[in-house]
Amino acid sequence: MEIFGWVIVALIVGIPLWGILLYNHLVNLRNQVKNAWRQIDVQLKRRHDLIPNLVEVVKDYMSYEQETLEKVIQARNQAVGASNTEEAIAAEGILGGAMGKLFALMENYPDLKANDNVSRLMEELSATENKISFSRQFYNDSVMSLNNGVETFPSNLIAGAFGFKQATYFEVPEVEMATPKVDLR
Repeated sequence: MEIFGWVIVALIVGIPLWGILLYNHLVNLRNQVKNAWRQIDVQLKRRHDLIPNLVEVVKDYMSYEQETLEKVIQARNQAVGASNTEEAIAAEGILGGAMGKLFALMENYPDLKANDNVSRLMEELSATENKISFSRQFYNDSVMSLNNGVETFPSNLIAGAFGFKQATYFEVPEVEMATPKVDLR
């Protein structure tokens, strides 16, 4: 009877303790995802600040490409105005595509590529894009950990009971991943 009593006490203490540990683990994962997004957000804001400067410098050179420049600014404004992570991810995909078109068009303007201001802004944008890429990788790793915790047994029991939700991955849009075609003829 004495061993049976200790087993009952162990279960009464152990099960709630186990639930508390799982809950705290899920909170840590959710906070890690939020922190990772904040790190991306810092770099995205920097990118958003650099884009108008770049457009302003290149618009004189690219007078025939006003539609592209307007699309870049429109995509940037949409990204700045995103109200949640999912909207921001979608808007950044559109902005990435618009910037890709702008960079491709800039290749056709040798004077533009030689401009010191453009060169400096492109270097800053390139460094910012690299930081976004590293931050996105950390964010997606954090999202995977949280999503695993929300989906796997037994933590899914705690996640469901306390309203933990899966987070959205920050995926690279197809436009950015496309490999440029080179014609050497």
